[in-house]
Order: sequence, then C-alpha cells, then structure tokens
Amino acid sequence: MLVTTVTYIVRPGDTPRRIASQFGISYGSLIAANPQWTDGEPLIPGEMALVPVRMPRRYFVQPDETWAQVAAKAGCSEARLRELNRAVMGEEPEEGQWIELPAAGSNRIVRADAEYGSAQLSRDIERLKREYSFLTTEVIGRSVMGKPIQAIRIGEGALRLHANGAVHANEWVTSLALMRLLEDYAKACKRHGTIAGRSSSDLYRRCTLWLVPMVNPDGVDLTLEPLDSGHPYYKELLKWNHGSVRFHRWKANIRGVDLNDQFPAHWEEEKRRRGLNGPAPRDYSGPSPLSEPEARALAEFAAEKDFHAVLSFHTQGEEIYWNYRGLEPPSSKALAEALGRASGYRPVRLEGSDAGFKDWFIAQYRRPGFTVEAGWGHNPLPLDVFPDLYPETAALLVEAMAWEAADAP
Repeated sequence: MLVTTVTYIVRPGDTPRRIASQFGISYGSLIAANPQWTDGEPLIPGEMALVPVRMPRRYFVQPDETWAQVAAKAGCSEARLRELNRAVMGEEPEEGQWIELPAAGSNRIVRADAEYGSAQLSRDIERLKREYSFLTTEVIGRSVMGKPIQAIRIGEGALRLHANGAVHANEWVTSLALMRLLEDYAKACKRHGTIAGRSSSDLYRRCTLWLVPMVNPDGVDLTLEPLDSGHPYYKELLKWNHGSVRFHRWKANIRGVDLNDQFPAHWEEEKRRRGLNGPAPRDYSGPSPLSEPEARALAEFAAEKDFHAVLSFHTQGEEIYWNYRGLEPPSSKALAEALGRASGYRPVRLEGSDAGFKDWFIAQYRRPGFTVEAGWGHNPLPLDVFPDLYPETAALLVEAMAWEAADAP
C-alpha cells in the first residue's frame, strides 16, 4: 500500500518512467503525484519531484537461516537479497536480524517499464554477471563518445551465432528485447528449464550465442535524454536535426552517420541511392565504409568470432530479410522460413538495398545473415508494444539457436 511520498531531485538522464522504475512504483502513480509535468517535455536536472513510496518488506531472520533459504522463501535470488542488504556483515545473516526483502514482482533484473539507454544496459549486464557466473562479457569497441560497445556470450556449442540490436538509435527497444531474452535464457539454464518450449541445456550445448545488445549507445542516449548545451556536438546536432531539440526520430550515430549504411557491400551505390552528402538524422552513409567506430567494431567482432550466422534486430514491420544479391547460401531461405514460423514474421526477399550489416556478412562470408524488423507500428516503437514484441523476438532467436552448425555453414 502506498503510504507516503518522498522528495526526489531530478538527475541528468532521468525520465518519469526511469524514476518510477527506480522506486518500484507505477508510472501512473508517479504522474498523478506530479501533475505539473507536461507529456513529452524533458525533465530538468535539479527540479523537485514527489515520489509515492511503499513501506519496505522486512523479514526477521530465523535460527540457522542462510541467505539462500530466505531468498527461497521470498521468491528472489540470493544475489538480489544480498544486494538489498549490503550493510549486513558476515557470510550469513544472524538470528534475530531484520533484513529487507525485494518488493513483490521486482525480482527481474531487466525491467521493461522505462526507456532503455546505455546506463541501464551496463547496470543490467553487471547484475546478470553476478547472478549467472557462466556469462562471459567483452567490450568489442567504443563509440564516438567513448561509451563501451558490449558483447555477452552464453553457451558453448558448435554453432556460433550472433545477434545485435540498436544499430539505429531510436530502435532501442531491440536492446531491451535481447537483454530480456538473455536473462530468461540464463535463468532457464541455471534451473535446467525451458525457453520458448526448448530445453535450455540442449541449446547451451548446441549453440554459442554472442549478443551485442546496443551497437549505437551514443545515438540511443541522444534519443532518450535532453541534449545538454555542454555536449561536444551540441551545435552540430541541432543543425543536423533542423534546429529541433527533439531527437526521438534520430537513427544515426552521434556524428549523423547511419550505421546500417556503413558496411563495405556496394557502399558507393547505397550512398548514391540515399543522395545525402552530409550528416543527418538518418540515411547518411558517412565519408567512407566503416568510418564510424561502432560499425568498425561490429565488423571486426564478426571477423574475429567467425560466426556461422548473424541476426540484426531492427524495428518495425514483422519481416525477415534473408538475401543479398544472390550471394546468400542455399540454406538461407529455408532458415528464414523456419524463423518466420517460430515468430509469425514474414520472410521477404529484399532488393535495392546495400551496405547493411547482414549484406556485408553475406557478401564477405557467404553465410546466412538476417535483418529482423521486429514489432509493428511507427518508430520509435513505444514500450506498450513490448509485451507483444518480446515473445516474438525470443521465439525467433531460440529457433536460430536450435539450428545445427551444418545448417548455417
């Protein structure tokens, strides 16, 4: 029951949804407590907000109880319980101590109740690593602004599979979907359960999956957070965005380059087709192929790991693009049809498009590459679509993990 309110001072990067998520309350209750906020207007760092809060759940430790036993009673992980009670000294709690329990329904690490930027991604990766020791992470490169481009590995099978998201800035919901899949899959592996109807243990033995959930962290944060006048690209960004301070439709990286037009697969032809000679919110191919560190990091990562197949998640349209100039292997169409059956998405033979990540991968390695246009609506897709988009994403990616390595040579 909500019993009181606390005063909160807005920090850089805060949004109403992020504040609500931080305090474990609903977005609606936060808005009701702050009627001064206008829909769509960014919050000002330093302004005051009123936050309805719940009384914390507390627990009286019983004789000889361990963290694991209390966590089992509370229906949460031991790591989450320890995180809430960092001040408790010793390896195990002592009889008679009062400890805090997580709020009901808050045990999930990857939350889908707020905008998902690079800070949320980094926080979730660290928490997942603590909870699931079998996850492996790498920083495969850094963005123009120096933010890490992070990769996470799960599994140890012969099939080497890669999936990435948020190549386009305003398609950040794909990062959230991939991270939610990672959490659900890791939890299923730990418990020897299933995911999307398949044995997690079998998938783990069959496939080595590498996720790069957010290829374009600078661009994602630009679409989600107010542009500060101290930003090193402040004047340029305003100019490229036609003077508007709203960047919610921005697709490019922070230098105005569309990262999915950056790869050396008929790049010159794609640049002529786009017809843009300078930075823009979308469709500018850059001064040369792989000129941007984000695209370069992804290409080098693919070359290093020698993937059997790759999937690049975008929004929207519920379609799967699987071909490239006849260079794709014979298995690509059948594999795309299998992905379509799993997700309900439509496999499409796409013509008249070049320089994308899957185009380059197919041309370079003659192996299956797929662009998945997840969800339905108008970009940027709102969080409201996530309950429908996530199961489709999970089913599609789990289907890909179930392939034999020989099916994706």
